[in-house]
Amino acid sequence: MNASATGPAGSLVEQVLYEVKKTIVGQDALLERLMVALLARGHILVEGVPGLAKTLAVKSLAEAVGGQFHRVQFTPDLVPADIVGTRIYHQHSGEFQVSLGPVFTNLLLADEINRAPAKVQSALLEVMQEHQVTIGRETHRVPEPFLVMATQNPIESDGTYPLPEAQIDRFMMKVIVGYPTPTEEFVVVERALTPVAKIQSIVDPERLVALQRQADEVYVDPALIEYSVRLASATRQPALVGQQQLARYITFGASPRASINLVLAARALAFLRGRDYAVPQDLTDLAMDVFRHRLVLSYEALSDEVTPDVILSRILSSLPVPEPALHSRLS
Repeated sequence: MNASATGPAGSLVEQVLYEVKKTIVGQDALLERLMVALLARGHILVEGVPGLAKTLAVKSLAEAVGGQFHRVQFTPDLVPADIVGTRIYHQHSGEFQVSLGPVFTNLLLADEINRAPAKVQSALLEVMQEHQVTIGRETHRVPEPFLVMATQNPIESDGTYPLPEAQIDRFMMKVIVGYPTPTEEFVVVERALTPVAKIQSIVDPERLVALQRQADEVYVDPALIEYSVRLASATRQPALVGQQQLARYITFGASPRASINLVLAARALAFLRGRDYAVPQDLTDLAMDVFRHRLVLSYEALSDEVTPDVILSRILSSLPVPEPALHSRLS
């Protein structure tokens, strides 16, 4: 195996996670997927009840990677200019000057993103896809690396606005955060009684960009790419994997962006796990997170309480996992 994925780079990633865990107890899946999103240049949507350290996780990660961190609390009275910035007229000079918004950062936390109207949510479309913002006639690049982590609360529906499909499809993954175990919660309470641990900066943004390039070199066997495409196709036509009964629950399946993001995320996860090649488990471990928010379910699914996770579980269990020929990569 190539040492590039397991040498100093792998050690740096482990140190970053170690630093974040000084303040975060448990939530290993969330932290792992945050790092995957960073390495794969993706964005992440996190759903969980209040008080599960979602904000603290991304803030601690920003400190560990030495990047800038901005938080925007999404509310119904927010306007797009509050996020991306606007042009301000200066009377003494008679000229307009651009005031850049909080989106110009390395890690942006869009807290409770579904509490703002669709026009505000859509203000993130360009920057999430193109890593740039157009204000007036001028285009401004955001700093690299750039990650948007959005949160939403599944409990309250009053005063919330569903995310547009075009917006939700921009997120590489949607992660469901659950309650900690009793043991983890004991440690959480115990840590709350002591001063907050200081997070050290392990890398800087330039080094993180270099790690992203190293993750780009991870080998993905064509059989794994085919598996990703077949999985996306099966969400549109469940009969392809013998799950005809699921068709009535699905209005729209996953877009091609889902299969692309699954491969990109699996490549980053393989790098995170110290390999320079991806294996089927890298894809299956992330399939739920990459696909769950891309399924548009029918009213029948809602009435029968069938969730995207239920549908994906059945499809994944019916789809044969490939056995790529990696002997040449291991020699």
